[in-house]
Amino acid sequence: MNMKKWIAAALACSALALGACGGQSGTDKAAATQTDAKVYRVSMNAEFAPFESQDANNNVEGFDVDLMNALSQAGNFKVEYKHQPWDSLFPALKNGDTDIVISAVTITDERKQTMDFTEPYFEITQVILVPEGKGVKSVEDLKKVNRVGVVTGQTGDFAASKILGNDSPKVARFETLPLVIKELENGGLDAVISDSAVIGNYLKHNSNKGFTMVEVPDFETEHYGIAVRKGDEAALNMLNDALKKVRENGEYDKIHDQYFAK
Repeated sequence: MNMKKWIAAALACSALALGACGGQSGTDKAAATQTDAKVYRVSMNAEFAPFESQDANNNVEGFDVDLMNALSQAGNFKVEYKHQPWDSLFPALKNGDTDIVISAVTITDERKQTMDFTEPYFEITQVILVPEGKGVKSVEDLKKVNRVGVVTGQTGDFAASKILGNDSPKVARFETLPLVIKELENGGLDAVISDSAVIGNYLKHNSNKGFTMVEVPDFETEHYGIAVRKGDEAALNMLNDALKKVRENGEYDKIHDQYFAK
């Protein structure tokens, strides 16, 4: 083989090699991107339906789960969920044991001192759940009852403390919403203060029990946010960008209507 033919053959082989090794199809690129996507540890207290709960196989489910799954698709990241007690969520975030907390967390000035929040993704207010015959229609009526149930450390607890006093014996604190609701059903409480969407969901599935949801103007409008570690701008920006995308493409409304359409 003369020199010109040898060079031509070498160039042809090089072109074939580059085509085989360097030219990924769109499908291959998408698969590679998905494989390389960062995995974020997401914690929640899955005892707050319809935002988060567990199914018969102890898998987490609910509005927050579906929303986070949609965000992971929009933002090209992966998630691993962990159910844990409410009072352990924020310490786990601070200590680096988890990366993201999405658990119907109300954005407050106090919480913003120790963690960062995304843009709000849900609006609620506190309401009062009362059994038939209690006649609670206002905050003043609430002050006259014997026991008001709340979940420790949630904004219902803050509201009750503001109305009745932080150390008031009238405030009965429970670890989870199912526990405080069960106590109300059993007659051990006169009222429960919790988030409007959660109480509304309970009434939707328990309309035969005679309970009433009381809305009072004394409770301010609140907003849920997704919490990340203080100063974690990369995670915060990623979540905010993904949240914007799912709002714009209609996925947020689709998930919302699945849980809250009347």
